[in-house]
Amino acid sequence: LCFLFQLILATWEGGYNLQCQNLHSAGEADIRVAKVLWWYYFSKVIEFMDTIFFVLRKKSSQITFLHVYHHATMFNIWWCVLNWIPCGQSFFGPTLNSFIHVLMYSYYGLSVIPSMRKYLWWKKYLTQAQLIQFLLTIVHTLSAAVKPCGFPFGCLMFQSSYMATLVILFINFYIKTYRKAPSRTAIKEPLATTEIKNGFHKDYFAAANGFQNNKKAQ
Repeated sequence: LCFLFQLILATWEGGYNLQCQNLHSAGEADIRVAKVLWWYYFSKVIEFMDTIFFVLRKKSSQITFLHVYHHATMFNIWWCVLNWIPCGQSFFGPTLNSFIHVLMYSYYGLSVIPSMRKYLWWKKYLTQAQLIQFLLTIVHTLSAAVKPCGFPFGCLMFQSSYMATLVILFINFYIKTYRKAPSRTAIKEPLATTEIKNGFHKDYFAAANGFQNNKKAQ
């Protein structure tokens, strides 16, 4: 939330052009944006620690290609951003991403409260919001390529290409997570639960009845 507020305030006061902003024309505002983006980069280092904790806790199921790709590349890309393009057009993606992270961490914070979990039906919309974020960043990046203002063209092409890979990976994740048809095992599970009566499985009664029947036959 702090990143979001500081980026909006700095770019507003610096008179940033939403369509395209170069690296040198805003003076003190550029320096202020660069400082915020440094802390934004530092937050990516902390987020990458998630992967390390998954490994230490042996949560290998959570270490997906998307997770590793997203966190590892963001860490390296933002190192390059801070060294060569730490302000100007670089402000847009982090501003959107900071807003998305406010929503995400609000969701995760509420999810630890048992009484709130029944109200957290909107998880899939977070993924949709992330996809919209990537698409808006692509549009914003390409707008500076169509009508340039001095921001490095190669960086614009790289950023739009990278965002396109995230769109593809997140769409794949969304389809697998929210559009996947229920498996046969999942369909049969409710039937299995009906086989329990008075706390005992039906096989218990079958075994008991078999024993009784054998005893009567004798």
